[in-house]
Amino acid sequence: MAGGLALAALPSRAELAPAGQKGEPAKKGEKAQAKPEKGKAQQAVNAAAASAAGAPPAKVVALGRPALPEEIAAWDIDVRPDGLGLPEGKGSVKEGEEAFLEQCAVCHGEFGEGAGRWPVLAGGAGTLKSERPEKTIGSFWPDASTAFDYIHRAMPFGNGQSLTADQTYAIVAYLLNLNDIVKDDFVLSKENFTKIVLPNRPNFFDDDREMAEKVFWNPNPCMKNCTGEVKVISHARILDVTPDGEQKGNLE
Repeated sequence: MAGGLALAALPSRAELAPAGQKGEPAKKGEKAQAKPEKGKAQQAVNAAAASAAGAPPAKVVALGRPALPEEIAAWDIDVRPDGLGLPEGKGSVKEGEEAFLEQCAVCHGEFGEGAGRWPVLAGGAGTLKSERPEKTIGSFWPDASTAFDYIHRAMPFGNGQSLTADQTYAIVAYLLNLNDIVKDDFVLSKENFTKIVLPNRPNFFDDDREMAEKVFWNPNPCMKNCTGEVKVISHARILDVTPDGEQKGNLE
């Protein structure tokens, strides 16, 4: 292992043991030899540590084998918003409806409305500023690639990566149709995928904190006693932040 500690060969336990413990009776004068042997062991450890500090890195131990191209391809299935990673294929809204009803409706409902507490995939337009926003593909998601990537990689639930590329294109086309983004006769493919623009895309932007907040960075941040004295100015029971029984929430 690179940078590993190279230890010198040390005397064995038997070699360090007093003569009386090696299976032979101790002879006169041999008892005094135990301490010099222990001194040699300590010298060997010190020498090994000293040599390791300035020694070149040990040879890297090669474990396993290089991954085969088909093995890498099996893992490299992510899809980016710019279309990189999309597989060859195509699928229509009609084909997607059939696949969705067979593979997805049990959890997401026939029209993407969500069954039980499973995620809602369609609708919700204009609700993002409401008290109960409905975050769906059509109302919230920024890119269609998010739907394709997740469906192709992890759906249907419990049987991920069982859908073909054509089935995935078709299901995404059907979901776009449910959200009034494409027409009923639309066919989604690798070639026209990046032309799909979801309604909420303009409200997403790149994380620019590295530049926008640089003025707030402190190369020598305070690490001790930074806040001064802390005072409790009030309590929740005094502020009365908990609504009483007469107030009713908006369930609409």
